[in-house]
Amino acid sequence: MHYTFQVVGWADIFTRKVYRDIIIDSFKYCKEQKQLKLYAYVIMSNHVHCIINTENNLSDIIRDFKKHTSKKILKEIENPQESRQEWLMMIFKYHAKFNKRNKDFQFWTQENHAVELSNNDMIDSRVNYIHQNPVKAEIVQNEYDYLYSSARNFAGLDNMIEIDEL
Repeated sequence: MHYTFQVVGWADIFTRKVYRDIIIDSFKYCKEQKQLKLYAYVIMSNHVHCIINTENNLSDIIRDFKKHTSKKILKEIENPQESRQEWLMMIFKYHAKFNKRNKDFQFWTQENHAVELSNNDMIDSRVNYIHQNPVKAEIVQNEYDYLYSSARNFAGLDNMIEIDEL
């Protein structure tokens, strides 16, 4: 399955390494402890694309992943060195008003934008889409130059996290 996890208000939180690393560490944890299979990913400024699967309950893993990462990121925003602290917390507080489950702050949108991948052409198309995100955003010229993407794994380069074979 191809999932997109989007930050509320399209807030550009992942422009900072510390927040991208929380996502990577959480993927690692889910791979090691929850048997998540991570086949492809990219962390953009305000959303994460991934192709994932598991033999366990995937919706439970996604729920736990989003809950954990949102708590860790919100706690990290409290760091006095975060110059955007007030602005970011205002966005997350505003969006929590529209969700009965979040009384204080909401980091991720409720939807996961899931797309079922039923054949190899769809898989290849989605992997290409994921890896081309930083190129289309003009962050890098070549997809494998973006550190927070599995394009580096596919190119046989040093990477942030090991992925599973498709």
